[in-house]
Amino acid sequence: MKKLADQRCFNHELREAAARCPECGRYFCRECITEHEGRVLCAGCLGRLTEPGPAGRLRFSRLIRPFQWAAGLLIIWIFFYYLGQILLALPASFHEGAAW
Repeated sequence: MKKLADQRCFNHELREAAARCPECGRYFCRECITEHEGRVLCAGCLGRLTEPGPAGRLRFSRLIRPFQWAAGLLIIWIFFYYLGQILLALPASFHEGAAW
């Protein structure tokens, strides 16, 4: 495998490559790459990653967040419910300080 310094841009043969796209594996110069979500990508791969998916997939992804909120509230409610049950089960002498 050749070093990055020996590679040329996929789009511009006379320019030295500055980075390699992790999606397609091609080498590109500074003008042909861009940073997206902490990764360096070529324009073609960036377009494929940012285009919207099928309509059914979008509908499902809109429902995920409300279900996460509902599940989180349910877990919190269960936690505090059982915490209250444990506190109610303590004997009255514990609350009066006789156990200390």
